[in-house]
Order: sequence, then structure tokens, then C-alpha cells
Amino acid sequence: MLTSPTDLPVVSTLSGVAGLSHLGVIRVAGEEAAKFLQGQLTQDVALLGLSDARLAAFCNAKGRMQASFIVFKRSHDEILMVCSQDILVATLKRLSMFVMRAKAKLSDATADYALFGLAGSAIESIAAGAHPVWAKADINSANIVFLYPGNGQPRALWCAPVGTPVPAGDALPLEQWQWLEVRSGIAMITQPIFEAFVPQMLNYESVGGVNFKKGCYPGQEIVARSQFRGTLKRRAYLAHTEAGPAVGQEVFHALDAEQPCGLVAACAPRLDSGFDAIVSMQTSAAADAEGGRLTLGSVTGPALVLLPLPYPLLEDI
Repeated sequence: MLTSPTDLPVVSTLSGVAGLSHLGVIRVAGEEAAKFLQGQLTQDVALLGLSDARLAAFCNAKGRMQASFIVFKRSHDEILMVCSQDILVATLKRLSMFVMRAKAKLSDATADYALFGLAGSAIESIAAGAHPVWAKADINSANIVFLYPGNGQPRALWCAPVGTPVPAGDALPLEQWQWLEVRSGIAMITQPIFEAFVPQMLNYESVGGVNFKKGCYPGQEIVARSQFRGTLKRRAYLAHTEAGPAVGQEVFHALDAEQPCGLVAACAPRLDSGFDAIVSMQTSAAADAEGGRLTLGSVTGPALVLLPLPYPLLEDI
């Protein structure tokens, strides 16, 4: 049984191009597109430039995340939001309820755009050199958003109108892209974790997903209070297990057989053996996680071993 991250074998690097069939696109078009989204998302969309992208969340009034997006501008009057397909239709409906008289039109643009994930050398072939995380580059009609690395490998989101030639590179199976995504330490909201977390429970404040200086949005008071009053008691952690986890599955600590201490927010199989996962859990349980004390599904379930996060947590604003 694994009891320490040092027991895990080293996984080789991955490079290639993956079709992202699990993602979809919401288009927000009109002269007030940015103004409308400014009042709905955790990010400062009003300051979003044509060479920028943002990670952002859409929360309910209690600060719980109903969706998360990679947001960027195609033009000054057209903003695209990439999110999980399984929540897109419901999210589009909820956002549309708030449009009111704003000069902005929301639509499902998934059929209009092709989405691919680029890893390693596949990025170098079209955008050589180092690029800041959440920067955006335009190559003809395609938009490239540079993401957090996964397992140390550079990653990028490629979005272009359907019919645009796909970037050159070896085919990367979606399952392997999703593992790189897990290894980046950033979980996107999917249906099993709908309204399960405030943004900080997935470390969004530490990876550029929350702007604490912008104006109001649904749930802002609770999100801000969690940050400034030190009331946050859950964080996201990387973990490994030999058994197959599921998104939304509960995590338990050996000292409490009745109450779960966390939830699986994202997971994917490793190349060698077992599975890696992003788990949002109580900080107290994570601090006392040595020796197989964390388990999956029940207190007698498969062991979870915590792994180092690939980024530092933001302590102060």
C-alpha cells in the first residue's frame, strides 16, 4: 500500500494534441458583453484585454460555484467562455436570466468552434518561447490560451472556427490530457460538483480565478469573507490512489468514520498505475494525513496519498 508520495514511480512527459470533446463554448456578443459579465463572474472582465485570458467562476448567492470558465475575447465585442459540456446548457440558461436590458447576446457556440489541448512540443511548433499563464495569442483565426503546466509540461488551449487546420503534433488521448489537467492542480466545475465549493475550496484565488478588487457579483460577499476573515477551512489537494475514484466521491479520515472530510473534484488515470485526483478537503484532515489515514468512499476504502501542489497557495491579498 502506498503511504508516501516517494513510493510513486516517475511518470514520463507527455506531448501532443488532444481533442477536447468534453468542453463547450458560450459566446457573449454585443457592445456590453464585458459589462454584463463583469457583474456575474469572479474575474474583472472589464479589464480583459485582447492578449489576455482569465479563469473565472459563476457562483450562486451563497458563493457556491455553479460553473467555471476559461474566458477570453475574440474581439472587443465578442467574448468566449469555455466550460464543461455537462453544465453548459443549464449555465447558459442561468446567465441569460440576468441579461435584462444589457446589450449582450448569449448563445451556445460549441458547434462553431473546435477545441484542442496542446501539450509540450505541440505548443513549440506554433508558439515558440515562454508564455505567461493566462496569456492569449492569436494565430490567424485561432486563439491560444496558455494554461498552468501539468506534470511540469507546458499546456495550452487552442480554439478556432470549425474547419481551421488542427495544429501539428502527435495525437494525445483525451484521458492523458485530463491527467495533465489534474496534475496542474486546477479543477473545472462539472455536474457532480455543482454548487459544492466556494472558489477558495478549489484554490481559485491562488491560480488567478478570483479578483478581490472588482465590483459585485453573485456570492461576492461570502467569497470575500472567506478570504479576509480567515473562515476558509477547506482547500484543494493533489492525491493518488490505486483504486478508481469518481468526481463527487466522498473522502474520509481515519478519525471520523461517519462524516466525510472532502470530495473528489477531478480525477484521471496515471500512465503507469492507479489514479491521480484533485480533492477538496478540510485542512485539518490534510494536516493529519500520514500513514494511510485518508480513504476513498468510506473509512475502510482505498487509501489516498497526498502529493505536493504544483503552485503556492496565496496567503495574503
